[in-house]
Amino acid sequence: MEAPRAGPGALAPWKEMSAEVATNNAQATRRCQLHVPYGDGHGDRMDIYFPGVESEALPFFLFFHGGYWQSGSKDQSAFMVDPLTAQGVAVAVVDYDVAPKGSLDRMVDQATRSVAFVQKRYPHNEGIYLCGHSAGAHLASMVLLASWTEHGVAPNLRGFFLVSGIYDLEPIVPTSNNALLLLTLEDAVRNSPWRRLDAAPAQPSGPACPVLVMVGEHESPEFHRQSWEFCQSLCRGGWKVTFKKLPDVDHFSIIENLAKKDYVVTQVGLLPCPRPSHKGGREEGHTEDPPQLYPTSLPEPAWGPGWIHSRPWQGGKRGSRLSQANVRSRLGVVVHPLAIFSIFFFLLRQVLKKGWL
Repeated sequence: MEAPRAGPGALAPWKEMSAEVATNNAQATRRCQLHVPYGDGHGDRMDIYFPGVESEALPFFLFFHGGYWQSGSKDQSAFMVDPLTAQGVAVAVVDYDVAPKGSLDRMVDQATRSVAFVQKRYPHNEGIYLCGHSAGAHLASMVLLASWTEHGVAPNLRGFFLVSGIYDLEPIVPTSNNALLLLTLEDAVRNSPWRRLDAAPAQPSGPACPVLVMVGEHESPEFHRQSWEFCQSLCRGGWKVTFKKLPDVDHFSIIENLAKKDYVVTQVGLLPCPRPSHKGGREEGHTEDPPQLYPTSLPEPAWGPGWIHSRPWQGGKRGSRLSQANVRSRLGVVVHPLAIFSIFFFLLRQVLKKGWL
């Protein structure tokens, strides 16, 4: 098993060229509130973009940027504003303290507090939808496991869009990608939503929000594996989840497409999820059934988990070059330091047993 390969130095080819331009355009053409503090920390800021209609009863789309928890900011991440605000959706692009300034525990806390802040600031919202890419998808997925008691609010969560996420952090610990994160094994397990769900499946506190887990066709096998196994854990926990492999996209183009009006996320729409009333029934005006797009169980995909472990990756589009070491790890030769030690110990025992030394 290897760490998902999309480190902080692997920026999207379009990022420097158009992401800031798209953000500047959104700020110039949309009604917005910039650098809104959702906490006392310097990094506790978000930009909020509103549709033309002025109302507090709006659906809110919260976006957490990627960057391997070490790069990126809200100032480069508002490229989805135009297609969503055009549909009457308010968009909040959330900043958080990337490493080395912020620890992973702090980032998870910031993501959770940003959701609580939006709920408190806009209590009459028509639903809060979370979307994250890569490291941002990890932060959004950790919100699934949040305890809201300490925040004094129960957010009106209606859906999660998790794009090319990292849900198992343990493979990162022994790699160079951990140089700034400084994760211990305990840190990695505590902040791995897949491992936490697999160890003790968390049941949804209310009607289960739909969760859409997406991965690009040309992403590395580790992203495919983690997305699939996280989906399985969510299913076992009672969540309504869909796994979707998007064709002809890689780790970067999959999120770039959020700027397009015909993209799967913007076309799926912000799907309704029935809310319980204080009497245990459904609130007036929210009588629709949960959307059938999200099944309660997942068929095994055509490529199958075995494909990941038994076939060499054939490569993909931009950003998909592999070093020889990475190819070996994808083929299962380089697995884990403990596995290497176990193999060495086994061979040594055989040598001693046969008296070859």
